[in-house]
Amino acid sequence: MTALSRKSIRWGESILERVFFLCAFLSVITTAVVIFILIRETLIFFESVSVTEFLFGTRWTPLLEPKSYGILPLVAGTALIVVGVALLALPIGVACAVFLSEYASARARSIIKPTLEILAGIPTVVYGFFALTFVTPLIRNFIPDTQVFNAASAAIVVGIMVLPMVASLCDDALRAVPQSLRHGAYSLGATSFEVTTRVVVPAGLSGIFAAFVLAVSRAIGETMAVTLAAGATPNLTLNPLESIQTMTAYIVQVSLGDTPAGSLTYQTLFAVATVLFATTLILNIFGTWIMRRFREVYE
Repeated sequence: MTALSRKSIRWGESILERVFFLCAFLSVITTAVVIFILIRETLIFFESVSVTEFLFGTRWTPLLEPKSYGILPLVAGTALIVVGVALLALPIGVACAVFLSEYASARARSIIKPTLEILAGIPTVVYGFFALTFVTPLIRNFIPDTQVFNAASAAIVVGIMVLPMVASLCDDALRAVPQSLRHGAYSLGATSFEVTTRVVVPAGLSGIFAAFVLAVSRAIGETMAVTLAAGATPNLTLNPLESIQTMTAYIVQVSLGDTPAGSLTYQTLFAVATVLFATTLILNIFGTWIMRRFREVYE
């Protein structure tokens, strides 16, 4: 290699290093700007509405008279969706991952995994219409009192949406477990089920938990499917058969352009977005802490 070619390589590496730095710096700046705007607009909102009323109020009617700004109905609606998604997607996703990584043949895996991943490519609005035209009528066949817009159908379709993510990430986590652990367990006389449940799954627990955190974060941030299936009724209820409104659905409602910019109702958009951002941030920080703790155990 000539001196000229070595110099060209160093110049190329230097340029790439600066490009990568600018990309990373741009992402940090974008995040900082978003946080700054959310905090600034939220503080303006709290000049007119007390923090106590906002966080602990049980009535949310910023678009109606008399106006109330208690966010608990939106939080409860979001929690209903998240719990429903967790009950549906997490167990089924882990079961699919266990089958794919431990029991499925190469042919079965080549068919099942791409089929699961097709679900991730379906637009969310299609899931919303699927909930309205199929899931809700199906539920009403068994429970006639179910409202047309309800949290249960929204949770089901969002659970189907995040299922490929859970299954794929858990499958990758389980396949990353060293074969020596499996062989050691088999050499001690363990059955295939015991190897899976007592060796492989605990060893891949950090990756499985990462999939859980990402799935829950996706459920919290889902908008279109939830808006179409669950409705837009800020209802403080634990009944999944009633219409509810999530934080993301309210943000969509206000963002349609009918609300005057700069008004107090408009400022609720940023206040709700701040709560949503804080919830997701806390969840990811907690998930990262848990994953690091388990990763240290199984290194």
